[in-house]
Amino acid sequence: MDATTIIAYIFGLFLLYILAYILFVPLKMLMKLLFNALIGGILLWLVNFVGSYFNFTIPINPVTALVAGFLGIPGIVLIAVLRYFLV
Repeated sequence: MDATTIIAYIFGLFLLYILAYILFVPLKMLMKLLFNALIGGILLWLVNFVGSYFNFTIPINPVTALVAGFLGIPGIVLIAVLRYFLV
């Protein structure tokens, strides 16, 4: 093999690496977002389960699940405080 063929293979592998990185990073971020939304939904369900004894519920919809998923427990506290003051 001559030097141009080896350089072409190295360049092709580099392009393949860049393409895989471009495709993998958004997929990884999407999976993390979906996982956090699922955890947020579960935490909201738990708050609603416990809050039903105190006549306090938070509606579970995509926005509240994502806020709870992004922010975790502080997000749920934020939603509860907003729900308490606005309703």
